[in-house]
Amino acid sequence: MDNTPFNDKSPDLWSRFETKRRSTRFSPSSARQNPKFDWVLGAAVPFAVMVAAGLLISFPADLRMEARVALFCFVLATILWSLTKLNAAFVALACALLLVVAGGAKQEALFSSLASDVIWLMIGAFVLGGAVQKSGLAQRLTSAVVASPDGKPRSVGRICWLITFLLLPLSCLIPSTSGRGAVVLPLFKSVASAAQNPKITRALALLIPSIILVSTCSTLIGAGSHLIANDLLENIAKERISFAQWALWGVPFGVVASAITCAAIQVLFLSPQNRALEIRVPDVEQQRRKPLSRDENFVLCVAGAMIVLWLSESWHGFEIATVTIAGALILMVPRWGVLSWKEGLKAVSWNLILFVGAALVLGRALIETGAAKWIINTLFALLGIDVNDSTLVLLLALSFLTLTSHIYMTSHAARAAALIPALLYLAQSLEISPVAVAFIATVGMDYCLTFPVSSKALLMFQDLDGPTFEPGDLLKLSALLIPVHLVLMVLFYFGYWQFVGLKL
Repeated sequence: MDNTPFNDKSPDLWSRFETKRRSTRFSPSSARQNPKFDWVLGAAVPFAVMVAAGLLISFPADLRMEARVALFCFVLATILWSLTKLNAAFVALACALLLVVAGGAKQEALFSSLASDVIWLMIGAFVLGGAVQKSGLAQRLTSAVVASPDGKPRSVGRICWLITFLLLPLSCLIPSTSGRGAVVLPLFKSVASAAQNPKITRALALLIPSIILVSTCSTLIGAGSHLIANDLLENIAKERISFAQWALWGVPFGVVASAITCAAIQVLFLSPQNRALEIRVPDVEQQRRKPLSRDENFVLCVAGAMIVLWLSESWHGFEIATVTIAGALILMVPRWGVLSWKEGLKAVSWNLILFVGAALVLGRALIETGAAKWIINTLFALLGIDVNDSTLVLLLALSFLTLTSHIYMTSHAARAAALIPALLYLAQSLEISPVAVAFIATVGMDYCLTFPVSSKALLMFQDLDGPTFEPGDLLKLSALLIPVHLVLMVLFYFGYWQFVGLKL
């Protein structure tokens, strides 16, 4: 097993994972026996699908040319995201450029998307995540999981529960699922090394990314897809979900979903004897006993102030993006902050920034040209959806569509850019709340536990040296959790959400 030191404070730990992933994904060992056939097949299938999509889009007489161009470019991007190994940001940017050149959007749309508050919010949030990592605060939080105050060892079952509830607040501090995975990775390695049990290692390797993903819905900055959905909501419905509103609706669901997931993994993959096994991790215990450093205290103060200002946006009027950038700058003040300017820039996932910027161009083009509205009208005709359908039927359809969307579209942000515009027009057509539709749809799209390729966090832990989970383990878990999540979304809507302002 890789013995990465627990106190690794590199601010771009997760960016190194991405680099490693790109280098191993296309290695000869993972290629088919006939690489030429593999290449032809990999190119032919997407090409055939693109031709078919182009022909279908050219038929409707009631669709304007600009709308056809926007629809084709978006379908093209979706096909390439789903059926090829091309970088998602490269695909999004290329399709956005094609959209502009073909006349589906103005040139200004390509440039103005990078000036969106979504982009600035993500940049600031990544800087905050880098500061949390470099200061050692993230390592201190994880050390508290296995180091009890009285010095006694903790059982595997209790460690699983503590990891679960540790990952929930990290969704407020690190806006990347792979980033949160990287923060907890040293803890996983330390516990797995101390346990020396393949079954415990497998369960922990499955638990950590699963909790990271199901808890993502807790906060507005939990994932870039949330920010995309919120931006599209503002463009279509002229409404936004504040940080406080999202937390009010998302935190309870995230807590319950995480608890159910933790319990399910322990029951499915750990025997009662394994759950009761007590382990001690000396290095981690020493980390916990150290006093808070100056950098840790500084990051705690800045992060705490940012969260307070996020929650009180309606009182002071400063948008969440403004507060986040201000906090990021404070963290990078020369001689005083935690990060240097270069370290702050390095902490930002510029690949994701470009992807989101280009995806916004494609999503907004669907809206402005009327393509999204045409899609919904077509779906109405095909599926027979009626305004008189009950709330339960609409909720079940919305939940099922979004919960299963990761199966045919692996990119989290791409799912939001593809589905949210159409679903918001669905809301307008059915005269139901677009805010409720956007939030519930995003909660559904946050679930992506069926295949490892659906999330970098899953890939990170599946690619570890030594014992880890198999794809079959993930399928077994997902077979249980998809129907559970469906029921949970229905119960939360009728038992909680509609009473706190989230009503269809």
